[in-house]
Amino acid sequence: MNDFSKAKGHLAIFAANTIFGLGVPVTKALLDDWVTPMGYMASRCVFAAIIFWVIAYFMPKEPVEKRDLVVIMLAGLLGFVISQTLTAWALDYTTPVYYSLVAAMTPVAVMILAAIFLKENITAIKVLGVLLAIAGALLMLFISWKSGTGKNDLLGIFLTVLSMLTWAVYLIVTRKVSAKYSSVTQMKYVFLVSAIVTLPIAMFTEPQQRLYSAAWEWSGVIEMAFIVIFATVLGYFLIPYAMKFLRATTVSIYTNIQPVVASLVAIAIGQDMMSWDKPVAAVLVLLGAYIVTMPDKRAK
Repeated sequence: MNDFSKAKGHLAIFAANTIFGLGVPVTKALLDDWVTPMGYMASRCVFAAIIFWVIAYFMPKEPVEKRDLVVIMLAGLLGFVISQTLTAWALDYTTPVYYSLVAAMTPVAVMILAAIFLKENITAIKVLGVLLAIAGALLMLFISWKSGTGKNDLLGIFLTVLSMLTWAVYLIVTRKVSAKYSSVTQMKYVFLVSAIVTLPIAMFTEPQQRLYSAAWEWSGVIEMAFIVIFATVLGYFLIPYAMKFLRATTVSIYTNIQPVVASLVAIAIGQDMMSWDKPVAAVLVLLGAYIVTMPDKRAK
């Protein structure tokens, strides 16, 4: 693989995580004012499915092996429906900053899962990285327990951890199929099955969505359009594209962009407040994630 291909992969995953970082405070705004967590998920899945199938109609047909189709759809349910539903619930209880800092531990989770299931080697320096990231997480837990600003920060952080773990599993499981099929082919099936699962749940358990009532306003429409078009369609198009050229651990380190973008925007628009624990936790978590994803010289 040449350097230009790798550069395209790095650019794609950088753009995706910048978009996801912006999507965190936008999601928080939607959940506060316009939709419930399941209404939010159903909206993303249905609109994204429509967009990807329309795009696929104008592209060359790409046959998918039955085994790979099962992997794509089941992993999609895990990596999108379960992970993103947990994200929506988490942001309903905690602040964008705490959510983003916990999500930045994704490289740590990927490394641990890769060691368990793929038998990848863990060096002493990577153990240090894990311990630093855990220290940052424990600091967030302690401060949120004492004086958190969210509805229930401890519950929100716990849901974020579950979301992070499911996303890490998704990155590992889909590595091979991501190299075989185009992003559009993968995502049209991911969002089709996701829409089939989430729409009935949202309709029967949480039918009242202010965004889809007479009380709607353009601000809510614009926020949802950003989530669907950028944080869903474009973001989830770029991830499998990047994974054609990069390893799962390399892809996961770019998650560290999200807390920086999300925290700055959330504090700037008044969704969160700056306190001493946030930058300290950020340093511990991001440094730990960086150490975990450092190349292993012995492996080279």
